[in-house]
Amino acid sequence: MRKEPFSTGDYVHVFNRGNRKLPIVKDTGDRDHFLQMLYYFNTRETPSNPFGELRKLSERLRFNLNDFVWPDEWQSHQPIVGIINFALVENHFHFLLKEVIEGGIAKFMQRFGTGMTMFYNTKYQESGTLFQGSYKARRVDSDFYLKYLTVYIQIKNVFEIYPGGLKKAISEFDKAYNWAIKYPYCSLGDYLSEGDSKIISEHFTELFSNPKEYKDFIFDCLRNVNLEDELKDYIFI
Repeated sequence: MRKEPFSTGDYVHVFNRGNRKLPIVKDTGDRDHFLQMLYYFNTRETPSNPFGELRKLSERLRFNLNDFVWPDEWQSHQPIVGIINFALVENHFHFLLKEVIEGGIAKFMQRFGTGMTMFYNTKYQESGTLFQGSYKARRVDSDFYLKYLTVYIQIKNVFEIYPGGLKKAISEFDKAYNWAIKYPYCSLGDYLSEGDSKIISEHFTELFSNPKEYKDFIFDCLRNVNLEDELKDYIFI
């Protein structure tokens, strides 16, 4: 398992992309499985074949894996990382994670990378690595940069796949923002929600007093800030 110099309580930006920048997801089933792994792999102990067991249990107990049901037969769900933000697009993903136990991020990412690769290779009868090397990870050392990273991860990345692209998304910001909230493969909807999320462990109240303040901050960032320059020490081009 890869060792990282992270301490409990650290926030870390994690990124990886497909080998040769090829897709890591191809359809809705792949994207849904990405979300399922965020939930089912984020615990201290899992069975050796968790999704094999889940499929059998779901057939017997009649639940959907997208409902994020935690089986009574398993050890209790005890997260090993805090998932603050995430975004999935066709050939890469971003996470903003919090180290909640020593080595938690390394353990979670080892499970996640292996799980995604095995799922993809089995489904598409491929072999070899899915990703372009090991995941990249950088510790974030201030709330100032955390605020900008939330915009970069779950807004800018998603706006870039908005119909018409980033410029159009900014020009019709309210429409694009509402579209991003409903995009299921990023954390914005859960991040803004006051309800419980099965995946996200911290909400906007940690950094912003209310959703409107966050939305105004996003608009200002996208119009007036070069996020790549501002976050040059924390992102991966």
